[in-house]
Amino acid sequence: MKFDEVLRDIGEFGRYQKRIYALLCIPCVSVGSFCMMTIVVLFTPAHRCKLPNFKNDTYAIQNAYHESLVNVTIPLSSDPTKVYEECQMYRIEGGAEFGGTLGNHSLATCTEWVYDKSVFFETFTSKANLVCGDSLKTSHIMMMYYFGVFVGDLILGLLSDKFGRKKTMYIGLVLLLLLAIAVTWAPEFYSFAVLQFLIGAVAHGSFICLAVLSMEMVGPSKRIWTGMLVQAWFAVGVTYLALVAYLTRSWQYINISVFAPCVLYLTYWWIIPESPRWLLSKGEKLKAVVIIRKTARINKAKYPEEIEYGDVSVSADKPIQEGTIWHVFRSPVLLKRFLILSLNWGVVSMTYYGVTMNASNLSGNFFLNFFLMGLAEIPGVFGGMLILDRLGRRWSNGGSMILGGIACLATIFPVLFGNDNLHGLTTFLAFLGKMSASAAFAIVYMFTAELLPTVVRTASMGACSCSARIGAMLAPYIAKSGELIGGRFGSVEPLLIFGALSIIAGLLNFLLPETNKQKLPDTIEEGEVFGRRNISKGNGKEMIIKNPVENT
Repeated sequence: MKFDEVLRDIGEFGRYQKRIYALLCIPCVSVGSFCMMTIVVLFTPAHRCKLPNFKNDTYAIQNAYHESLVNVTIPLSSDPTKVYEECQMYRIEGGAEFGGTLGNHSLATCTEWVYDKSVFFETFTSKANLVCGDSLKTSHIMMMYYFGVFVGDLILGLLSDKFGRKKTMYIGLVLLLLLAIAVTWAPEFYSFAVLQFLIGAVAHGSFICLAVLSMEMVGPSKRIWTGMLVQAWFAVGVTYLALVAYLTRSWQYINISVFAPCVLYLTYWWIIPESPRWLLSKGEKLKAVVIIRKTARINKAKYPEEIEYGDVSVSADKPIQEGTIWHVFRSPVLLKRFLILSLNWGVVSMTYYGVTMNASNLSGNFFLNFFLMGLAEIPGVFGGMLILDRLGRRWSNGGSMILGGIACLATIFPVLFGNDNLHGLTTFLAFLGKMSASAAFAIVYMFTAELLPTVVRTASMGACSCSARIGAMLAPYIAKSGELIGGRFGSVEPLLIFGALSIIAGLLNFLLPETNKQKLPDTIEEGEVFGRRNISKGNGKEMIIKNPVENT
């Protein structure tokens, strides 16, 4: 019997699979927190130069003499959103506190700063003074993290295929715990950046194993739901991060609050089974049968009598020719589709992470904005699931990206032409942009898997995933550009970039064929004719090469 046939007999998503799936979703919450952690711990508080010879200098001015001294030693900012210049102060001859001459002064670059503590008591940015000339270092750290995601997806993906989903997932979660403990006491920029790179690699690499294992344990009719719902738990991790950040207000305590639950995952070695599908693909049929029997027993289903020891497989009904990613590059039709999909992956990833990173630039409460950006993912994922079959993959993905792009672009009106009373509208538009990006992110996984032929599906998905990581690496620099520009325009400039790119990528979706309820292509030849239009030479009439609707 084929493994999918066995699952139909013993339960595609029975009690045992639900139990395992629930356990697999819990680490997804932690991974979601880690993937957005740098946005919180690298938050840049309002700051100004530290006044010389004032041991108890704070950002808040508490007496008139102190305030008058600040006004003569630190120039007022030309940016209406800031009080003082953040990186320069006046150098007064003789020193103001010793009766120096105020008329003769020049601007000097700060070497020490004081920070506003109304949002966070301390972040790694304020601890390491990553401001002014070093402000781009925060973007470098974020880029290192998402570059780690890029590397981790490739390496842990290969290890998962070779050594198993369970082993790779477990090693990744153990390393995540150890690295998270280490980064909490990182002493300076370089060690912090390297540790964030490693955390990105093992966190998201483990998430890939979790997602694959959760889909391989269930039957075909439930695979879409389990695969997409995993991403909703990822969103729960973002909202959890917002909550602990609000309660603790210190980057080290935030790290501890996020890595502490990871201790529970040490027990997963004895709880989570290996993927029976992977075991069968590696010829470990007896081990797979043990798990299948246990699944049937807990699901209270009758074990198929046709299965003797190891008499089950995952092979296709007929052998399919081998293919590589180079077959895609040599085919003009497949290459065009691959490039459009790659652009979609890159832009949607850039928008997905970038809109959340831009939460610090939006007016209003930072924690509320960040919480809403995480919360937006949940209706985004569920909305994507609802429209996926009703509107089709092309309209669902393209429409989500265009809607999100319009929402991001629309923020320019309340920010530049409105007043502070409209910051709620700005937050709502950013929320809508993040929700749409979340829906598009969930949909593009399926659209890509269905559109590209079976023989190159895995390789193409991996290449498109690389595009997504490149988009994520660019996101912090675009978000930081708004901070560097400053003013009202700086708060919306990143959203304008994300919005414009989302609309362009969304429109390009309509150059792709629909895959909903179609027999999917297996070979390169089938992929090339899938959804294409030809002109009949006999009568000059247009003939569409249709794909029969699947009966399964």
